[in-house]
Amino acid sequence: MPLGTSRAQARFDIVVPTTGRAALAGLLEQLVDTGAGRMIVADDRRDGPPLRVPAGVEVLRSGGRGPAAARNVGWRAASAPWVMFLDDDVRPAPGWSTALARDLTGRPARMGASQGRVSVPLPPDRRPTDWERNVASLETAPWITADLAVRRGALLAVGGFDERFPRAYREDSDFALRLQAAGWSLERGTRAVEHPVGPAGPWVSVRKQAGNADDALMRALHGRDWRARAGAPRGALPTHVATTALGLGAAGAALLRRRRTAAAAGAGWIALTARFAARRIAPGPRTPREGLTMVATSALIPPAATAHRLAGAVRARRLTRGAAPAPRPAHRPDAVFLDRDGTLVVDVPYNRDPARVEPVAGARAAIDRLRAAGVPLAVVSNQSGIARGLLTPDEVDAVNARVEALLGPLGPWLVCPHGPDDGCDCRKPRPGLVLEAAATLGVDPRRCAVIGDIGADVEAARAAGARGVLVPTAVTRPDEVDAAPELATTLGEAVDLLLGTA
Repeated sequence: MPLGTSRAQARFDIVVPTTGRAALAGLLEQLVDTGAGRMIVADDRRDGPPLRVPAGVEVLRSGGRGPAAARNVGWRAASAPWVMFLDDDVRPAPGWSTALARDLTGRPARMGASQGRVSVPLPPDRRPTDWERNVASLETAPWITADLAVRRGALLAVGGFDERFPRAYREDSDFALRLQAAGWSLERGTRAVEHPVGPAGPWVSVRKQAGNADDALMRALHGRDWRARAGAPRGALPTHVATTALGLGAAGAALLRRRRTAAAAGAGWIALTARFAARRIAPGPRTPREGLTMVATSALIPPAATAHRLAGAVRARRLTRGAAPAPRPAHRPDAVFLDRDGTLVVDVPYNRDPARVEPVAGARAAIDRLRAAGVPLAVVSNQSGIARGLLTPDEVDAVNARVEALLGPLGPWLVCPHGPDDGCDCRKPRPGLVLEAAATLGVDPRRCAVIGDIGADVEAARAAGARGVLVPTAVTRPDEVDAAPELATTLGEAVDLLLGTA
């Protein structure tokens, strides 16, 4: 079905993790004309023949380490300001890309993610089966990654997805909670995808109990109230544990020939199992096959859930004790390079008067935090007024000295005196000033960050391989905001983002 190509300003790459399901080919064909910058398929099979994909689609291997690892492989290879994650079996609705652009363009600087709306088609001529109802719960699940656009800066800030979650379960809730804890907001968009019910055998509900192990990890990482904060239903684990205990008690008492105890525990096990089976049978198609499946699996689910939860608790304890560290935010920069006008001080065009220098709100406190953290500083500033004859180098130096008098030492000053048409390598958005600042401080530019107020600042950072953070002002164009890899509303917030304290 045609999706329509968006001409909106928000730029995005698409990442599709896959295990090679047949639906992948149809999805990729739909995505060809969406306007995505890059389309990346993260192949999470351990082996197998190369995937057949349309021209222009990149395929990266993630080695069968699970969907969290596959998404990480994909977004780390992406470069657009937004990364659009799609499951390999969804079907975007007509107009999906236009709605996506609308969902992403002009969003608040701290909006970290946008979730699409998921619909699950169910049979129109009968009641859904237990498995179909399970899949249909995706329609109301918060922050699932079936259709989730994430700002690249937010991914950098929290380190992406936690690869300690080995299956497609709870890794999305964990990611959402970490985003929110880091100060990012999550919103629902208007775009829509359809998530068909895939084939499943009669024992699928028993296999799905492995997710109880991930619930144990969620509790270890996020505390007892994680379900309420993640919008996850409470589940039936307490009843499953009670059912399992009664069943084991009945068996143990029988072995010890304690008939009354065995009978009482057995009656309790039968009652709880029958109630569980009845609750699953009642809303379904009530066919003989479905009924038999529900009875058999209702007896197996409680012990499976209990065993997975116990094993998960042991694993979670080991993982959270340091055997496998949590994903860390992007590294603290080895140096921070700051634009002057509009970033450190209020922009006064072609200012030659030190008396007119006025620091932006909170600038001194923000710079002091960088100094306290031991982060070297430098200033990288375009001063085309020199080339235009509106300023002299001495006047620029006098203004710079006043900036340091008000804000304290800022490290080396790297100034481009050229005009836009001079063809120099130092004028931002070219990387010359950033590279020179890094060389002066003896640091790798790829481990540095640039803070500025216009697109040229973050483009210079990108060209030098550095991290760029945009702090928009009244003069920042909307397209520059949409294209920024990371956004902050104030200089102080940008510093918190770089130091990992946001």
